[in-house]
Amino acid sequence: MEGSFKGILYPARLPTFHRIPAPDSVAHLVQWFWIPEWDIEAGRSSRQHLIAYPASNLVVQPGDVILSGPTTRAAYRDLTGAGWAVGALLRPAAVPLFTNDPGALRDKELALALPDLHAAVSAAMTTPPDDATHDGGAHRERAAEAFVEWLVSLDPASSNVALSEEALLANRMMEVMGSDSDVLMIEDAASQLAVSPRTLQRIAKKYIGLSPSALIRRRRLQDAAERTRSDPTADLAAIAVELGYADHAHLTNDFQKYLGFTPSNYRRSVGGDPD
Repeated sequence: MEGSFKGILYPARLPTFHRIPAPDSVAHLVQWFWIPEWDIEAGRSSRQHLIAYPASNLVVQPGDVILSGPTTRAAYRDLTGAGWAVGALLRPAAVPLFTNDPGALRDKELALALPDLHAAVSAAMTTPPDDATHDGGAHRERAAEAFVEWLVSLDPASSNVALSEEALLANRMMEVMGSDSDVLMIEDAASQLAVSPRTLQRIAKKYIGLSPSALIRRRRLQDAAERTRSDPTADLAAIAVELGYADHAHLTNDFQKYLGFTPSNYRRSVGGDPD
């Protein structure tokens, strides 16, 4: 497995999983490509629990291509048999290429008729190399490259310069709210970006489909889950203060409301990582 486990509640259950950085040609549209592959014994399944990043994903899988909208709660997927997926975690600026109302896709998936993308990525994932013993993950690189070529083909002239100022602001807003631990309220992000809170609310609705407060809350929950899991000796009250919660009770309330369990119960379940 490669890359960060942030957003993944039970890393030990993951199948083979890789994240591939988006090249410069599409970095304004995609945060990264993610590729799980699995081959699970007949009669068994593997349940994957996620606190997904607050963004939409365009996902190619053997049967179709789906646009997965932003989520409002922890989600899970049961994997069975053998399979794969190649997903692109979309930046806000890419969302209008696929939907005019991302909010309508909250916690939903929409199948898209994109035969060229499906054919190119599927061929990369399923065509055996000349020497399969030395593939070394080259099929994943080819799949990501096919995805990139398709995205570029949507608008060969697309570049960071060609994006509207509004789309660029949407990308910057996501970066600030998703990574800056000092941003605890929408006013903090508005100050950093030199715009009004109302502007950020409008941008978030158009390009993401979640409110700015939901974006900030998701980052804090992801960080809290990662700290709770990775440091089993850390005091939960200290984690709450570190991440800007008023107290341990507020952290517990957020866990219970959006994840369905308390930090203490999560820590215990991670220790045993039950199926």
